[in-house]
Amino acid sequence: MKIQIISAVTVALSIGAVQASEGQILVKYKSSVPNVRVQSSAAASIQSVLGRAAVLSMRQVKTDASIHVVELDQSKDTDAAIQALKANPDVEIAEKNFRINMYQDKSKPAEKLPGTPNDELFSKQWGMQNIGQVLGSSWSKSTGTAGADINVSPLWAKGITGSQDIIVAVIDTGIDLTHPDLVGNIFVNKDEIPGNGIDDDNNGFIDDVNGWNFVDKNNKPSDDHDHGTHCSGVIGATGNDKVGVTGVNWKVRILPLKFLSAKGGGTLEGAIDAINYATMMNANIMSNSWGGGERSDLLFNAIKSARDKGILFVAAAGNDKADNDKNPHYPSNYELDNVIAVAAMDNKDNLASFSCYGKSTVHVAAPGVDVFSTVRGGKYGMMSGTSMACPHVAGVAALTLSQNPSLSYKELKQRLISGSIPVSNITGKVYAGGRVSAENTVRGL
Repeated sequence: MKIQIISAVTVALSIGAVQASEGQILVKYKSSVPNVRVQSSAAASIQSVLGRAAVLSMRQVKTDASIHVVELDQSKDTDAAIQALKANPDVEIAEKNFRINMYQDKSKPAEKLPGTPNDELFSKQWGMQNIGQVLGSSWSKSTGTAGADINVSPLWAKGITGSQDIIVAVIDTGIDLTHPDLVGNIFVNKDEIPGNGIDDDNNGFIDDVNGWNFVDKNNKPSDDHDHGTHCSGVIGATGNDKVGVTGVNWKVRILPLKFLSAKGGGTLEGAIDAINYATMMNANIMSNSWGGGERSDLLFNAIKSARDKGILFVAAAGNDKADNDKNPHYPSNYELDNVIAVAAMDNKDNLASFSCYGKSTVHVAAPGVDVFSTVRGGKYGMMSGTSMACPHVAGVAALTLSQNPSLSYKELKQRLISGSIPVSNITGKVYAGGRVSAENTVRGL
């Protein structure tokens, strides 16, 4: 098979420049309020302040009927409308349907150890096995520090390569569902009959065989950006098959959930829908390489519902070079014990120059610079960001559950933290004081 490689890019999450989706408000009504009253209540509340033509439409959020999306006339003041709704005794929460955006900037485009897979491009995956290989373009090369990786090859050498009993929801831009390195590990909803136009499993989604697309509102969560496919390859590209790269897990089930568009944009509504869907489909782990915007009680509640189902929520710490202890970044800063925030490190055991950090609020670090993985069209490419660090941790969590399926999310999170290898360059920057170790986490060291 001919391997195709795209040029390297740096992919980062836009944390500061996030705007509200123009003229849209998410409103959660109190559970005691009948739906008929809900429909009239919002309109009346806003109209009383802004006039009768203020509300253009209302609809329920797909996965939570208690939340409504209120669309205002573009000339109306969104903040004033929110205040009017908050003053309504029927309303529990009113928030802007803010946008969550990505940006990408152009960047610089040995000896085999036991457990080394035979994948053709594995030598480029320093995050899996760092033997001091040279990375980067001809004009900007970087020689790594041997051993500065997630320490997973000793597990592979013992036959610990994952399990398709474990479901990891990748909440992102979608996935290349036909990529040769991913196709065998894509989630399949066996309770749904493909293409019959019927909601066979009665979950509210028709023909959701491979997840859902919350951007185009259909059952085709294909990637039109590369970001989600890249993250998925880190978690679960098929290993030791002489093709391309390998994921932390050679076997796993990756649930594609698309809420970010081809331009890297998404909304609070889409994020809530994707999380709720993953919770409903009994995912074990959620991988979330996105962030930005203000604190949201509605998003908090969705992640809390995932926690109540025992799901670990892995979140990128952000790419603003900021101290998250002082400047909270969401969703990684939500005060929920199922959230584990991930900083990025480079191949020399340094905190990545772009990575957010936080001694109390960022829990662990993982490879996030010049990470080589799958991209669209059956190709491969290099990206950088806490977006890339996040799936390394989600992958280690999945590998750990494959061997220890009875672990609770609390126990799994604690293993990821306590098993991290101390790194002096990261001490004081993340709670664990070091880099995630797959071997230590699986063994419970």
